[in-house]
Amino acid sequence: MDASAGGGGNSLPTTGADGSKRRVCYFYDAEVGNYYYGQGHPMKPHRIRMTHALLGRYGLLDQMQVLRPHPARDRDLCRFHADDYVAFLRSVTPETQQDQIRALKRFNVGEDCPVFDGLYSFCQTYAGGSVGGAVKLNHGHDIAINWAGGLHHAKKCEASGFCYVNDIVLAILELLKYHQRVLYVDIDIHHGDGVEEAFYTTDRVMTVSFHKFGDYFPGTGDIRDVGHSKGKYYSLNVPLDDGIDDESYQSLFKPIMGKVMEVFNPGAVVLQCGADSLSGDRLGCFNLSIKGHAECVRFMRSFNVPLLLLGGGGYTIRNVARCWCYETGVALGHELTDKMPPNEYYEYFGPDYTLHVAPSNMENKNTRHQLDDIKSKLLDNLSKLRHAPSVQFQERPPEAELPEQDEDKENPDERRDADSDVEMNDAKPLDDYGRRGSIQNLRMKKESAETEAVDQDVNSAAAEHSRGTGPVADGVGSSKQTFPNDTTPMSIDEPNVLKVEQQSPNKLQDQPTMHQKP
Repeated sequence: MDASAGGGGNSLPTTGADGSKRRVCYFYDAEVGNYYYGQGHPMKPHRIRMTHALLGRYGLLDQMQVLRPHPARDRDLCRFHADDYVAFLRSVTPETQQDQIRALKRFNVGEDCPVFDGLYSFCQTYAGGSVGGAVKLNHGHDIAINWAGGLHHAKKCEASGFCYVNDIVLAILELLKYHQRVLYVDIDIHHGDGVEEAFYTTDRVMTVSFHKFGDYFPGTGDIRDVGHSKGKYYSLNVPLDDGIDDESYQSLFKPIMGKVMEVFNPGAVVLQCGADSLSGDRLGCFNLSIKGHAECVRFMRSFNVPLLLLGGGGYTIRNVARCWCYETGVALGHELTDKMPPNEYYEYFGPDYTLHVAPSNMENKNTRHQLDDIKSKLLDNLSKLRHAPSVQFQERPPEAELPEQDEDKENPDERRDADSDVEMNDAKPLDDYGRRGSIQNLRMKKESAETEAVDQDVNSAAAEHSRGTGPVADGVGSSKQTFPNDTTPMSIDEPNVLKVEQQSPNKLQDQPTMHQKP
């Protein structure tokens, strides 16, 4: 079977040829929907609560292990983010921000990434869910889901694009403790710049981003940006134009990802399912249906590799909830009925009250010639990789100490994974209710034209870690175990790597605002 031709693209059954039912866990905190970016802001955590309500009404919560994430601690966040940045996020409040003008500017917080009540708790919650999902995958689960995560723009020392903490990078670091190679795939309409930047010089993480490119936030993601040093050709960028539909999208996604899985052979996959690539998104310009978007989940699931599903963008919240509900069903192997069951937010889904919505008749500006050219260039880049890079082994870092609360268990004293350092505490059933978020239309600041050049590679980062100077999380003590070296990503002391190979045409210009439609 030729993986590059899309073989492996048919979703495996829940049971059958693969011999077992998928073990799926799902992270949700009932408080997440109460966080509020501010009046008029397009990012609305309330969409997570709406998704959760649909999952309950479709009966999907009964098919998964439902967990309340334990908040990530300072030292967990500092495995990637700078200490002073984390300290700032922890201390700043709406009442005190006017006293910290210089810090607000330094960390790009205050306008597009506003200070709001509970900001740090929000970051701890969504990051805790993603890292907790990685821990679950490391200990036997097949699929872990955290729709509150996927905030892919956050950088080591600054917020960006409504993202403060990069939960994806933290989750990948956790997966690298057990897996030699981790694949990151991003189907958000915006380029996954923060994750790509963090792993730009390592061959242990491959990043693949499908995104709108050209006069669009964040302005990065040129097809010529391929990685640097040991990471050369381990960053893949798929630049797309307005109006791409299901057929055109899958004509790229399946052959490219099939070849990636063949050549890179990852031990785990992280899929960022940003829903702003759906038709009708108020900030987006693609024309994907929910089924077309979910086909990416179905395809990656078919490889039967541990899979972490995360949220991301998505600003027409009724469609975000529809999409992530349907994709949860795909993860579980359940096809959901189109007629939506009554639920707490039923009025959002009128007048049709269906799970699926028809794409529009907007023009597809992606010509067949352009798509074939993109596919040819990327498959050529993949042909330059040596298959499945190997790594040496050394002592594994301790587990992330992120206990999560499980509503499926009744006795907290019995709830311990014998193979994990993570303790899990009992929790009451999760609440679906909370106040609505609201919509915003804020300007995105331009990306900084200057990034810090970094000469350290993966081995130097590992050396820093061995000397105790790298910002690796302080976890609970672990037994002597082996793990692949270079577990910290590229140069973890300086992860915001300058892309020295080929600068994208837009990189040194003023970047478009995130909220603008082309």
